[in-house]
Amino acid sequence: MTRSTSVPPPLCPPYPVAEGHRFVPGASVEEDGINFCVFSRHATAMRLLLYADATRKRPFQVVELDPEQNRSFFFWHVKVLGLRPEHRVSYTWQVDGPRDPGSGMRFDPSVELLDPWARVVTDVLWQRQQAGGRSMRAMVPPDRDYDWEGDAPLERPCEEEIIYELHVGGFTRDPGSGVCHPGTFAGLAEKIPYLKELGVTAVELMPIMAFDEQDVPETVRQRGLRNFWGYSTHSFFSPHPGYCVTPLAGSHRTEFKDLVKALHRAGIGVIMDVVFNHTAEGGAGGPVINFKGFFNQGFYHLDPGDPSRYRDYSGCGNTLNCNHPLVARFIIECLEYWVREFHVDGFRFDLASILARGEDGRPMRHAPVVWAIEFSTELARTRLIAEAWDAGGLYQVGGFPGFRWAEWNGRYRDLVRQFVRGDKGLIAEFATRLTGSSDLYEEGGRLPVNSINFVTCHDGFTLWDLVSYNRKHNQANGEENRDGEDNNLSWNCGTEGETEDPEILSLRCRQARNFMAILLLSQGIPMLLAGDEVLRSQGGNNNVYCQDNPLGWFDWSLVRANRQMLVFTRAMIRFRRRHPSLMRRRFLSGRILNVSGLPDITWHGPDLGPPSWDDGEARFLACTVSRVQPGEEDLFMVFNMDERPVRIVLPAIAGRRWYLAVDTGDRRKPVREPEEQLPLEDALRAGARSVLVCESRP
Repeated sequence: MTRSTSVPPPLCPPYPVAEGHRFVPGASVEEDGINFCVFSRHATAMRLLLYADATRKRPFQVVELDPEQNRSFFFWHVKVLGLRPEHRVSYTWQVDGPRDPGSGMRFDPSVELLDPWARVVTDVLWQRQQAGGRSMRAMVPPDRDYDWEGDAPLERPCEEEIIYELHVGGFTRDPGSGVCHPGTFAGLAEKIPYLKELGVTAVELMPIMAFDEQDVPETVRQRGLRNFWGYSTHSFFSPHPGYCVTPLAGSHRTEFKDLVKALHRAGIGVIMDVVFNHTAEGGAGGPVINFKGFFNQGFYHLDPGDPSRYRDYSGCGNTLNCNHPLVARFIIECLEYWVREFHVDGFRFDLASILARGEDGRPMRHAPVVWAIEFSTELARTRLIAEAWDAGGLYQVGGFPGFRWAEWNGRYRDLVRQFVRGDKGLIAEFATRLTGSSDLYEEGGRLPVNSINFVTCHDGFTLWDLVSYNRKHNQANGEENRDGEDNNLSWNCGTEGETEDPEILSLRCRQARNFMAILLLSQGIPMLLAGDEVLRSQGGNNNVYCQDNPLGWFDWSLVRANRQMLVFTRAMIRFRRRHPSLMRRRFLSGRILNVSGLPDITWHGPDLGPPSWDDGEARFLACTVSRVQPGEEDLFMVFNMDERPVRIVLPAIAGRRWYLAVDTGDRRKPVREPEEQLPLEDALRAGARSVLVCESRP
């Protein structure tokens, strides 16, 4: 830790001011003071309000900016001489200008605005529900010097990645977590040994940029619920104060840096889930926090027929105008800042298809902001992951602009769910999804690693609920069960929800193992949802965005209660990591490899003949995947989602024998390490609804 505990020096207002300058936006610490700068194209007057700390209700100094001396083009700037970051002041802006919502201008000098470029923010006085309520405030960060101790982004080859999606707050808030600071960056750092033992190589953190916890529908708020997930960003340069142990001291940046450095020491990368599709200001009835008050008609998509209305491709009331030149530059600078300042390893873009919409709202093949992100030198080695759709109907899985962008493969998720629940006639598409979705990526010159394979994520059922519920049960959210996805492609194994029937519970556990096994045997980059490895349930709620309570938290008692699934997941991750044949950079083609003398992949039916690709009843598929390194084993993989067991003939490989490594139908020992495996004869029995994998060795 490098956090400062020193007492700040006394303030001595009024401080003299100088003209200042327009770069860089935000608050910049300089030798003789602090330079403040914001952008506002149509503003006619600007005031800077300085507060002694985050809790004071009256400013100790108000600085009136002169439009002749303190404005360059559309940037307003002023330097407060003698002010230091050690003073830990907070500040807001007041802006005057045309008040004409009909032309897209919403200036109101009575509203205190939050600096859009703020590096540290506080929401301790924020009151979203009250018109003219206290503003959020920016703070000047005090941690100018940080000892990274040689840390740098990990730059792991993308084909070796195993991503683990988690929520910083929910991961450790359960009392059973045993951490000193639950729900914080520091609390997550205490759980790094668990993550390392699990075997994942990167954590994908749900939004940790500062967001509005009060941004929920009124019926939800009346239940005492708040925005838990964080998809309501207002300050894109600041870590969320709610995840800090000492937020009022402005330690946001230091505490997040400590977490990143600790994860990197454990060999675990950090991918941030970022929300550049909308902001916390909502639509016309939403509050004015920052962007609306500075440059409403530039930052947002407005209805050209009525600029008082916001076009909504996000489903959240507004849409960020990502390809406006200023907004595009804002996004690029923000991403580069997080890489440069915090050493993060990559980004997952929520509703990323909005980034591909032009200023007129229509999709662009060569969207400037998307390609600028791709070609940024500072972002060249970062992971870029797109949720390649939006709420306006644009669906770009397999066609998101750019080449190195990976995509959340929604078609993989849907097909695997259907196949495992027992839908018939899907083996041809299942083979395509298993081998990296070449139909989506190969023709465009992309690779298997462009596919982020997942079965579950934060948005939808957990793995255990996927095998326990046919319908969503979101009544606790206060939206009359209207929220959340209706088409979950799930199967409850015979009974809806909780049961004590041992046969149903046994089947559910086997189905969960089937999903996990298929995910970790697939070409591409696997992503696991935190808690699936211990069969965490949300009681059938597939949208716990507002549930900052046990329903949305990781239940640490399950580490012991469902240890068999945890052991299975760890073993499957180890299995994947020791088989380069499962982590190929190129698509499988059937060509013979020099290492093994076998085709890279051969498809089989039960009798080793070709699969019944066109059989509308088929629920069985097998394949041989040949080794790519001399010391590796060939793999024979069997996927039987039929309700009946199947006898399979094993393929012959000269000078080698087959050993059973994985059998999801074996409750006692579903994964066997090489030293535990016994040799097989010429045939194998695959139980109903099971996945088997054999390894060949001399």
